[in-house]
Amino acid sequence: MIGRYTLPDMGRVWSEAHKYELWCQVETLVMEAHAAAGVVPADALEAVRKAPAPTPEAVAEIEAVTQHDVIAFLSAWADNTEPREAAAFVHFGMTSSDLLDTALALQLVEATDLLLTKADRLVAVLRDHALAHRNTLRVGRTHGIHGEPDVWGHRVADFAYGVARSRDRIRRAREAVGVMAISGSVGTYSNIDPAVEQYVAQKLNLKAADVSTQVVLRDGISEWVGSLAIMATVLEAISLEVRHGQRTEVRELSEPFGKGQKGSSAMPHKKNPIISERIAGMARIVRAEIVPVMEGIPLWHERDISHSSTERIALPDASIALDYLLNLTIRLVDGLVVHEDRMLANLESTGGLIYTSTVLLELVEMGLERDTQAYPLTQRAAMRTWETGRPFRETLREEAAAAGLEIDEKRLDEVCRPERFVERLDGMFAKLAELR
Repeated sequence: MIGRYTLPDMGRVWSEAHKYELWCQVETLVMEAHAAAGVVPADALEAVRKAPAPTPEAVAEIEAVTQHDVIAFLSAWADNTEPREAAAFVHFGMTSSDLLDTALALQLVEATDLLLTKADRLVAVLRDHALAHRNTLRVGRTHGIHGEPDVWGHRVADFAYGVARSRDRIRRAREAVGVMAISGSVGTYSNIDPAVEQYVAQKLNLKAADVSTQVVLRDGISEWVGSLAIMATVLEAISLEVRHGQRTEVRELSEPFGKGQKGSSAMPHKKNPIISERIAGMARIVRAEIVPVMEGIPLWHERDISHSSTERIALPDASIALDYLLNLTIRLVDGLVVHEDRMLANLESTGGLIYTSTVLLELVEMGLERDTQAYPLTQRAAMRTWETGRPFRETLREEAAAAGLEIDEKRLDEVCRPERFVERLDGMFAKLAELR
């Protein structure tokens, strides 16, 4: 991922320097287990422990010759070991995937924990925003067309729960990627005791794979990427709502717009939803990683490395992008401007058409047959309002008179009261207040 979208903490997780630190940690733990069992000399272990991790530059220089990253790492680390002979016991009985998959599991867990912290923050921000707007009337829309009265907090509450569920999926996926293996070539433990694998797993707080051939099967990593993609898409849903709400014709919402910010190089009046549009674009990047990672599940026999190059790009990019997206969405919701007066104006802009559903039911309660009498009468009045712009109550009154009906105006006042439509949301908001 390019630096523009990489935040420092997540960038460090996926840095080459940190990767080699983790590789050293894994190799040292394996040596600890061997030394405790008397397989390798204890003094060799101490020498390796003291050896600093190799720099990415040192590894790259050797890899340019060996064309093998693990061998290059081991050689560069051996160059830092005093005496160098002690390095002969590093990687004892292991194969490359033992190191790569175990260290990758650590990176994935670290990345996940950063994402979960921000997801918790976003859930709280959405929850609090929704509760603050539990009485902010607006029109609810279906197909982009005005439907019935609603409150803005209701819409945001849906997003809060969507993010919470997405967070919980990522939390479950953390277990799926926290899986390691140290089982040697083709995974038969031919040159390494299974006790070594158990020791390292316990020390790293990872789970040893139920079975590994030479690599850990990529179904867990695929689940993880899929959970990140779902979260990214829920964030895009939030951004889409803001983009629609900021359109000039709607003007119910506005992104935060800082002092000195410019919206257009040519049109000084512009205040564009650039944060929301960036969220939409970045969500595509996260979703795009699903198929390439899943295609790492079927590998040739016990192992090939067709998954390796894909994962070097896809796994950092997916988590770095989602980390950035979560940060951006927190900023968006935290600074969101809600134009309550505009919401009310839009609510009333159709001359009362938003009350047709309750009028229909009122006519049914008066004794009209729903399909042949009540619905056609209400629809005729509504269509006249659409076409003429006259208030719905006027056209309704005329249609009712033509049908020989007298409308109870006081009763109509009650059924056309917008607050009536949202009275039963109190339970939902009470439940939302407990969301964590």
